[in-house]
Amino acid sequence: MLQKKERHSCSFSLLLVLQLLLILLESSKSLEYKDDLRLDGRGCEDYRHMEIETDVVSNTDGSAKISLGHTDVLVGVKAEIGKPKAMVPDEGYLEFFVDCSANATPEFEGRGGEELGVELSNTLYKVFNNRQSVDLRSLCICPGENCWVLYVDVLLLQCDGNLFDAISIAIKAALFNTRIPKVHISEDEEGVKEIELSDDPYDCMRLNVENVPCIVTLCKIGHRHVVDATLQEKACSVASLLISVTHRGTVTCVRKMGGGSLDPESIFEMTEAGKRVGKALHAPLMELLQKEESLGKKRQKVGFLG
Repeated sequence: MLQKKERHSCSFSLLLVLQLLLILLESSKSLEYKDDLRLDGRGCEDYRHMEIETDVVSNTDGSAKISLGHTDVLVGVKAEIGKPKAMVPDEGYLEFFVDCSANATPEFEGRGGEELGVELSNTLYKVFNNRQSVDLRSLCICPGENCWVLYVDVLLLQCDGNLFDAISIAIKAALFNTRIPKVHISEDEEGVKEIELSDDPYDCMRLNVENVPCIVTLCKIGHRHVVDATLQEKACSVASLLISVTHRGTVTCVRKMGGGSLDPESIFEMTEAGKRVGKALHAPLMELLQKEESLGKKRQKVGFLG
């Protein structure tokens, strides 16, 4: 008798939860897609409030922290001398490592964080480690012998959706902030080359980040697609389209994510929206970075690293 009551109680609770989920889903559809208005008041192509700060980690050659809504990402860039790859002996390269902190979200605990970190690293490598995005030839020291290797470490501090966009913006900001020491090469009497690095912090090389793309992720929900989806919106999404866009609106990488399908018309509409949003993102971002740099030591540091 007791087992029947417990089974009946569990069934009733499950039914109640399903009914509540259906009510929430229907209400979100009526707000977000019928009236082009989302639960937080944004339009379908609007980003949440964004805060960017550079030069936040002292033991790196470049760093940046971004807060996108409640998603916080910290990026550090470390330049080290390595050997160029055999296929491109006159270029340097970038290496990516993403650390999904278990404090960011419970989903990152155990293998979940490791698998997501590898997925993020592989995607970032495809988007950024190419001569169209970064001038890799400027990282060459001696063709076939020495080059600069930029180790880009990404730490996810807090997760509330839209990781790819936040990470890409933080990477562009960190690369803008990166200062690589000037290299002086000398030879001894036996012809052995010696590499000397400048000790002057102002005698450095800066990267041209003009062509570095930003990633725009569009989530398909119902008959609409939204930019900068929260975790709640992501849970209602059937599929997402990840698009990396340059300041000229050129698409450099497209990747479909999620278990659902996208029809050709939706892919075209999402791609056009990604190009439009991505192109509009670069100008204010670069203006903000240049303005912050012009302030020098007078700039006010915010956040827990201030």
